[in-house]
Amino acid sequence: MGIASRRRRKRLMAEINVTPFVDVMLVLLIIFMVTSPMMTSGVNVDLPKTDARPVNTETKPITVSIKADGSLYLGDTPVTPDQLIATLKTASNNDSSHRIFVRGDAHIDYGRVMQVMGQITEGGFTHVALLAQQPVSAGH
Repeated sequence: MGIASRRRRKRLMAEINVTPFVDVMLVLLIIFMVTSPMMTSGVNVDLPKTDARPVNTETKPITVSIKADGSLYLGDTPVTPDQLIATLKTASNNDSSHRIFVRGDAHIDYGRVMQVMGQITEGGFTHVALLAQQPVSAGH
């Protein structure tokens, strides 16, 4: 019996365990889904001049600013997080497709900026964008 039990223990398992593989693939899928919208960057081009009217110029975008201390401003007016959606609806005349730009201080937590953007989209607004300042290059 001693020899037979040793042979059974040394026998290799012929089945592949795919559970860790599926877990890794799901994590990678989530990472790519979250980061791919942030990776869209354009190339600087010299655009031609035209007399055509720009799209959606009749509505001026609303700017929501987040200062380094976490305080919110709608334009130049300070707002509390509870008042943000109501004030945005008033400023946009209940137009959920009105453009809203979110400006966050460079020293603020990224999670706070995403929290404000999430609050705005939960309020029903569909055109929410982050603003950033273009770096000044030394050669130009």
